[in-house]
Amino acid sequence: MIQSVNKYHIYEIYASDGRFYYSIPKYQREYTWSYREWEALYDDISENNPEYFIGSIICIPLGDAINPYMEVIDGQQRLTTISLFLAALYKRLSELKEYLDEDDEDIIPAMRKALKSNISPNEMKLVPQVQNHNQDDYNFIMSNLGLKKSVSSKHAYFSVRKVSRCYQHFLSLMDKEMEGMTPEEKVTFLLNKYDKLKQAMLVKMEVSSHSDAYVLFESLNNRGTPLTAIDLMKNLIMAKAESNGLTTDDCFNRWQQLLAYLSDDYGTQERFFRQYYNAFKHRLNDPFRSDSDRKKDPLGVVATKSNLLNIFEKLISKDLNLFLEDILDCGKYYSWLILQDSDNAYSKNLEDLDHIQGAPSYLLLLYLLKNKDALQITNEMINKLIGLLNKYFVRRNLTDYPSTRDLTRIFMDIINKIEEASSVADRVFSIIIETLGNPNNCASDERFKLSLEGNVYKDNVGAARYILCKLAESTMTQETWQNLWGRTNKNVFIWTIEHIFPEGDNIPECWVEMIADGDRQLANRYLEEYTHKIGNLTITGYNSTLGNKSFEEKRDRKSKDGKRFIGYKNGLDINKEIAQKDSWTIDDIKNRTNALVEELLKVYAFPGL
Repeated sequence: MIQSVNKYHIYEIYASDGRFYYSIPKYQREYTWSYREWEALYDDISENNPEYFIGSIICIPLGDAINPYMEVIDGQQRLTTISLFLAALYKRLSELKEYLDEDDEDIIPAMRKALKSNISPNEMKLVPQVQNHNQDDYNFIMSNLGLKKSVSSKHAYFSVRKVSRCYQHFLSLMDKEMEGMTPEEKVTFLLNKYDKLKQAMLVKMEVSSHSDAYVLFESLNNRGTPLTAIDLMKNLIMAKAESNGLTTDDCFNRWQQLLAYLSDDYGTQERFFRQYYNAFKHRLNDPFRSDSDRKKDPLGVVATKSNLLNIFEKLISKDLNLFLEDILDCGKYYSWLILQDSDNAYSKNLEDLDHIQGAPSYLLLLYLLKNKDALQITNEMINKLIGLLNKYFVRRNLTDYPSTRDLTRIFMDIINKIEEASSVADRVFSIIIETLGNPNNCASDERFKLSLEGNVYKDNVGAARYILCKLAESTMTQETWQNLWGRTNKNVFIWTIEHIFPEGDNIPECWVEMIADGDRQLANRYLEEYTHKIGNLTITGYNSTLGNKSFEEKRDRKSKDGKRFIGYKNGLDINKEIAQKDSWTIDDIKNRTNALVEELLKVYAFPGL
């Protein structure tokens, strides 16, 4: 719940009573702002009128009435930078205090009170996070300014780290502006700068939990980099570590291992957390069920992006050690599914599942891998299932049936049926086939055939490429093997879909002549009707060198050195028939479409349909 949203002047954010402080959680990301952000803040303060809005922060009020503090969930970059700007102003004004008028003599004590706290563990109003010596460097600066009773040490490479550089940068910016000024003019300049800083406005939002903070991140567009749901999970784990008898270092290392299993891609990480809950929903809800609350799933019916953090906040808070052990184990299995660890018995079939965009089924596969022994299923059965899922997603992705939003429900339904019937061994496999083969869950042969006969390239280019590559691979031997999924250093496929009758509105004259006996209007109609049919598509490398060339040129095209064919004589069996032709006509497209459709209906036949 959002407790309050209020606009404050900076001097109110840094209230002078010293009876509170702002704390950055230990394992939040380190201080990362640099020159661009420092100068932007400095210019915003300098160039705008007083009460200029400079952003927002999100905090959770913690502690008690005697020792209150704010845990900063979002805004550490901004607060740290403002504190260092204030410290730089304090340093320069302190050096010129003999030139202050009597009316301004209370300015320096007021700045001290703004930066200091009577209850903070490091004596300062801001307790930075510890990564990369952020807190040590900050404390050393404040100690040098005489703001800390305890002496702080200077660590190696202090001068090249961000906190030190920020502080020095503000000093340098002010010194540059004060060049040639008298001491009195410098005092006037610094007081004006301080007045603008303390009058600047921040919005401070106080929330009661990390999940509430995440709801705000969805709608706010801060200058700082917002934390993700996964960042907030990590922060909560670190906050709960000691109360669960664990060390923060141990929790951090386990968390980093989990993320290593999941790759650096945030979308993949988030999908894992959703699928983890959805796969094991029944047992994860067990500790939260009670006689007074009759909800079957008190944590939530299904994990979505919007409720993800709320679910995991409860799981983490219930039993942190058990949670970490379980999710780390599941993370290892997930690394197999996303091919982070390809040294497993399922790698080849999983590559195909990845190529056909079958990630929604990872939910089911994660459940089966985790419970493999209890379910009495073998590696052979799992490989057979992955092959079945490949067929399922070819049919689904070409027909767009069932809808994407139904896929999670379907795979959760399978798990529910397995658990309700306490199924093991072959019965597990039977339930999967029966559920996926249900007409409500899988495209019929008639629907699949209509899609194969349609404009497959326009309907789903990824699925079209997949089935063409699989057709090409099906006749390869060890001697003729080509990796059709290889990519260039620019991350584009080396082997790509080639339109034999070329796509594009400007049909070359040679093709108008060949395809429509010189009738351009008819050729344009054929272009719209036939160019994206499966019978007009094939796989070649060097696609950009073929393009709108004549059929003969495309067929006989060679590499620049003339040593190998790169057109339809490239050696792929899928091009063998095309390479033997002297022309390409609409009848050729029709006949090849019919032949390929019949072959694909057999290859991707689904049990029970």
